Amino acid sequence: MKTGSPDIAVDGARLRVAIIAASWHRTVMDGLIAGARRGLAAAKVPAHDLVRVPGTFELTVAAARLAPRYDALVALGVVVRGLTPHFDYVCQAATVGLTDVCVRTGVPIGFGVLTCDDEQQALDRAGLDGSFEDKGYEAAIAAAATAVTLGAG
Repeated sequence: MKTGSPDIAVDGARLRVAIIAASWHRTVMDGLIAGARRGLAAAKVPAHDLVRVPGTFELTVAAARLAPRYDALVALGVVVRGLTPHFDYVCQAATVGLTDVCVRTGVPIGFGVLTCDDEQQALDRAGLDGSFEDKGYEAAIAAAATAVTLGAG
């Protein structure tokens, strides 16, 4: 766990939660999804749905459609910087779009979108063996804790 990370205990036993996950960078995404599932289990969320979308850009539209049916969402994706400004556009669209869905709907979204300069940075944060962070886990805990704090479930 990264220094400074909060220790959050939450009882999300009554929450309805969906994980929305992009498909690019399969190894990283598998780690993020597994971490989110561990986080939801630690938060005592009894079950969750998994919705896969093609890429990080599509997380926003999926979140907007799913938000009315859930108490919390966990958005997982990874964008690795390339040689064009595409990285900046996708990262900005995902961040602003997911924030807008949260504010408009009142449904918390755990932000598990990795924005990395290279694939190694993503692997280091994916919750895999040898990773030093588990951003999927952290995003799930944040979503569940915020939902409970706001009185969901």
